[in-house]
Parts: sequence; structure tokens; C-alpha cells
Amino acid sequence: MSSLFPDDEPAAFTPAAAPSADAPLAERQRPRRLADYAGQQHLVGETGVLRRYLNSGRLPSLILWGPPGVGKTTLAHLLASELKQPFSALSAINAGVKDVRDVIEKAKRQRGTVLFIDEIHRFSKAQQDALLGAVEHGTVTLIGATTENPSFEVIPALLSRCQVYVLEALSADTLRGLVQKALTEDAALKQKKVKLKEDHALLALSGGDARKLLNLLEIVVQSTPPDKKGVIEITDAVVQTVAQRPLARYDKGGEMHYDVISAFIKSMRGSDPNAALYYLAVMLEGGEDVKFIARRMLILASEDIGNANPNALMLATSCFQACTVIGLPESDLILAQTVIYLATSPKSNAAYMAIRAAQAEVKANGVYPVPVPLRNAPTRLMKQLGYGKEYAYSHNGEGNFEEQEFLPDALSGTRFYAPGHNASEAKIQERLRGWWGEKYGY
Repeated sequence: MSSLFPDDEPAAFTPAAAPSADAPLAERQRPRRLADYAGQQHLVGETGVLRRYLNSGRLPSLILWGPPGVGKTTLAHLLASELKQPFSALSAINAGVKDVRDVIEKAKRQRGTVLFIDEIHRFSKAQQDALLGAVEHGTVTLIGATTENPSFEVIPALLSRCQVYVLEALSADTLRGLVQKALTEDAALKQKKVKLKEDHALLALSGGDARKLLNLLEIVVQSTPPDKKGVIEITDAVVQTVAQRPLARYDKGGEMHYDVISAFIKSMRGSDPNAALYYLAVMLEGGEDVKFIARRMLILASEDIGNANPNALMLATSCFQACTVIGLPESDLILAQTVIYLATSPKSNAAYMAIRAAQAEVKANGVYPVPVPLRNAPTRLMKQLGYGKEYAYSHNGEGNFEEQEFLPDALSGTRFYAPGHNASEAKIQERLRGWWGEKYGY
């Protein structure tokens, strides 16, 4: 655990001292002001949501989700610095429930404390539970950083009390700006004559990770002898020789991570098992988390196959559970079997389109009153008002069906679900037409 609190009382955020000359370049170049922060303009730009919070003088509890090296930790420190609020930091790797409770007790003596938890996805349920009361009552403003999807790794009760903001892999232009800034401003590098002739390898091997980029740059400069004029020339070949890594290597923490998973999903959606297996192999050989792969397959089974083949979701669920228990290397067979099944299954996005249409209706027009016959009637007054009185119990009807109005009056006859063009949903459409006739246009 690391904390910026003294032993007896929380203190206002104090920016960290400048790093020593022996610190890695990435640490030496870490911004000390929000104005120097690179990237994530959708969050900290002039119209960014976090900028608006800062302008209002308050900050909600939030979770910063994004790949490594895109500035999550730095941003947390800079947000607290901008607001000059008491600050404490915990690492989920070595902090326990007792550490969390100690910070909360100290924070009770000074409201407005910002508690930063790095790698919050590594916190157990008990550790996350220990945060709930303090976050809900405003004792601490939580900032969690995670490389994992918080929907899966953060308990729902804590997630509902936080705003989630996604940090993106840094663009090539942003990375180039960081390189130029380091070469011209870093005390050690600016003393050398460095000519950046090519930067493709430098950017590609960083995978959108600023920390990896800057540390690789420093190693390349340090290990490359100058020419007769004293110039250190950086080329793609020089970078690859120093890094000892081919450009095509899969980087599970960088931009390629997102490109490959995208191609993987689209290959299964497009019914190409061969391409899907290739991208699966790329991820497995690159050390990708098998649970991450299996989760995405779970989503695809519902979003892109749905009721065209309901067994797809069951198999994907079994795949996720098996991979969680078994892990690598044996999980590769389970994943491969499921990939082939999903890729070769009939496809339908009807369920996806249906819920999106229903959500759009609610967002656009709000919530209409529930029809009186469908309302619950737990009290005498509600019964006197007729709640539930005219409800027709479906199982009393022929074929377990009673025709009645379930939608609010304003939406009567509105169709959200349109069955897909496949054998399974053709049968569903036939049943719906038999029940509802022309009401929904089935």
C-alpha cells in the first residue's frame, strides 16, 4: 500500500517530487499538470466530461477503463491535483480489506478525500464491499483504474455508484508528440544528437502504450552508437534489433489487442470458421486471457446468433465456465470447438435489434403507465381501484393463451421484435401470428 496521508490526518494532494535522473524515461516524462497530459481529449479536452467536472469544482466516483500505458494512473493523480483534494492511493495487488478501512477511517476526518485504487479489478468481492458505504456516503471519492471490463470485474453495487469512462489507446500522432517532447525536453536525451529517421517500428511495438514507447525510445538511444558526426540515427531496423521483437507480434495490452478481437468476432459473425480460428490462434500464442476471449464469444452468441440457434448461448456459457476452471493450455481445444460451432451456426441479430428498439422508445418517450389489469394489487385500496381485476390468466385459455393488452395504451400494436430469416425463428413467427393475428404484423 502507498498513501499520501500522514499517519494522523489526511492532507491535501501534493504533486510528487520530480523523479531522479536515474528513473526510466516514462517516469521522467510523466506530466505534472493536466495541461501537459497527452491524449484522451474526449475526457479532458475543453468539452470533455472530466473537464466539466473540474470546472464545477467536484468529482464523482469513477472508474477509468483502458489498456495499459494510456494514462489512467497519471490522470487520477492530476484530477486530484487540480481540485487540491486530500489524496490516498492503494494498489489492489498488495492492499487488503484492513488497508481500505484504515484509509476510510482517516478520510472521515476530512471529507473530499480522493481514494485511487490501481488495478481495481484485482480486488476481491470483500475488498470491494468494504468500499461501498464510504463511496455511497461521499466519505471518499473513488477513482479506480482497470484494464479489464468493469462490468465483469467490479461488483454491481460498487459499479452502480461510479461513472465509468473509457480511455483509448493513444493515436499515432499522440505517440509521435510524446517522442518529440522527450527528445527536446528530457534533460538526458536533449544533450544527444538524435535523428528520428523512421518511427513505424517504434510506434508499432509500443501498441499505443506511452510507457512502453518512451522506455523503448530510451533503450534505443542508449544502445545505438553515434555516427562519425555524433548523430544517433533511429530507424525501424535499429529499433527491431534493440527490441528483439518482430513487428507482427501480438500485443495483448496494445492496439492490436482490439484489432484482433474485432477481426475474430467479425469472422464468426461472417460464418468463416477458418479466419476465426486464425485470430484465435494469434490471441492464444500472444498470451491473451482466455476468459476475455470466451466473454466475447458469449456476447456474440446472443447478439449475432440469438434465437436462430438458442443452443449457441448455452455452448458459449459452458465454454466460458470450462475455460475459467481449466485455463491454458487445455482451454485452446474448448475455445476452438466453440469457435467452429458459433461460426457455422445460422445467424440472427433479431434479439439485439429488438432490445435496442425498445430502449430507444423508452429513451425517446419515457415510461408509460402499466395497464391497470397488469398491475400488482397488494393492498385493499389497490384492489378497490381495480388493479389486476381484469387480468386474464393465460393458462386458462386454449393453448395457454388469452388475448389481452400487455403494452401501455400509447404503444398498443408496437412491434419491437422482428424474427430473423432462419428456420428456428420462422417457427417463432408462425406461433406469434397464430396468437396475435394481425395485431403486430407477424
